Parts: sequence; structure tokens; C-alpha cells
Amino acid sequence: MNSKLSNPAPLGLAGFALTTWMLSMVNAGWYSADALGLVLAVAFAFGGTAQMIAGAMEFPRGNTLGTVAFLSYGAFWWSFALFVAFLGTKVPESFVGWYLMAWGVFTFYMWIGSLHTSTSVQLVFLSLWITFLMLAIGAWTGSSLATQIGGYTGLVTALLAFYASAAMIINEAYGHTVLPTHDWSQSHPRAA
Repeated sequence: MNSKLSNPAPLGLAGFALTTWMLSMVNAGWYSADALGLVLAVAFAFGGTAQMIAGAMEFPRGNTLGTVAFLSYGAFWWSFALFVAFLGTKVPESFVGWYLMAWGVFTFYMWIGSLHTSTSVQLVFLSLWITFLMLAIGAWTGSSLATQIGGYTGLVTALLAFYASAAMIINEAYGHTVLPTHDWSQSHPRAA
């Protein structure tokens, strides 16, 4: 029997990527807000739940960044879906801007924490930070351009997360690097 723990990060990244892609298509203006019903279903089932499962699986592996990231962004998707489903029209846009900015602050320090991981993961956090920033500006100012830019940076974020997930799965399956990620933790080990 194999006692090796499987890597939950590809699951968490895939759940994040797919849900981010779908919401970002709406934010970028590719689809109207009428498409949010399917986004909410995916946010509950895959974006929220799969990421929370991945975060719980990261805990026994001792991966603080993975645990906090996946549990937190899983909770983000649950909170987003609940907000849109039940409260969306009753909350001022300026307050939604603060919600998005708070997630931006969280994402910024998660990006700083990721600088010791792979470049692919670093880029996911960096582009997500820009996404939250642009969406917050859009909510505060009513600028559809800022929201649209946030949508497009969200699409980039989703593609980067899909890549990171695919690289982890494919590289492990083949036993060598097929899709490069430049893992900084291998070249710069942390002090004990």
C-alpha cells in the first residue's frame, strides 16, 4: 500500500480556475449577468467545495500557504454565491468594493507568501490581486471599463491556475518536468 499523500493542489487550482474563468467571462462582458446562475452552481460545487477539500487535505501535509489559500478562496466562492443568490440587490456597490478590496489585501500577502514557491503559483496570486483591485475600483466608481479590465485579468488568472494545475498533474504522472513551473523552493531551501 502506498502511504504517500496525494497532492491536493491541482484539485484546488482546477476548482479555482474553472469558477474564476466563468465569472470573469461575465465581468469581461462576454456574457450578461443572466449567466450568473451557472456561475453560482459551479461556485458552490467546484470553486467552493473542491477548494475547501483541497485546503483540508493540505493541512496534514504541513502546507500553510496551501491550507490557507484553498480554504480561504473556497470560502470566497461560497460567500460570493450566497451574496449573489440572496443579497445582491440589497448591498451598495461601494460596500461590494470594500469586500473586493479586502480580498485584494489578503491576496497581496498571499502573493508575498508564494514568492518561495513556483513561478506559476506566484503568477496566479499576482494576477488575482490585480483582478480584485480592478473589480474593487469598478464597484467603487461604477466604471464598467475597470470591471471589464478586472474580467480580463480574471481570465488570465484562470488560465494561469489551469496551467499550474495541469503542470502538477502531468509532471507527477510522467515523473519529470513536461510543463515547467520553476519551483523556487527547490533552488532556495528555507532555513529550519
